Amino acid sequence: MPDNSQMNAQGFSENSRLRASDADRDQAATVINNAMAEGRLTPDEHSDRLDALYAAKTHADIVPLLDDLPGRATAAVPAAATALTPLYGQAAWLGESVPVHDSAHLLRSADLADRAARCLPAGEALLLRGNGALTLGRTPGLAVARMWLLSAACDACLSALAAGTVRPLTAAEIESWRAVADDLLPRLWQHLQRPDQGAVRTPRTSSG
Repeated sequence: MPDNSQMNAQGFSENSRLRASDADRDQAATVINNAMAEGRLTPDEHSDRLDALYAAKTHADIVPLLDDLPGRATAAVPAAATALTPLYGQAAWLGESVPVHDSAHLLRSADLADRAARCLPAGEALLLRGNGALTLGRTPGLAVARMWLLSAACDACLSALAAGTVRPLTAAEIESWRAVADDLLPRLWQHLQRPDQGAVRTPRTSSG
């Protein structure tokens, strides 16, 4: 799977007249969906980019929609594993493991969304093959913090797979970390909102 950290190296070229396929659009949609989940795009920006993406005819049409967004390892892990097991403590705040919903179809109907929801276990995160990821939280901020953690956990997973030394946490270690999640996860969200971190932009809200 192409590296989503560099859009022009993802199989898309800003000078290419190559016609875009459905798989190309789904791959690009993963980057846009993850950017929305991380607070990099507002809901309106997310909707506008998806509309433009699914109207794109060539690779050159897709590149401008992605060139200011980072790619995420959350798009690559589902192609390499059927579940993400915590490799370090904070990753356990996502669940005992993070399953992969093995369908790349966009969740554009209640039936497809329900099928994905049934894959979500007692944990708080779900990887969607070719379709981004979902995280849960008692507040939107905690859900965003878990999305940040999920991205970091996927980075760690890919690095471990590349090194050939994957050593997941034991069940007892996972339980001990999950026991303190209610206290420490809100602190992580507060930390991520600090201006000097630059990791997460607080999503905009509207009233009316």
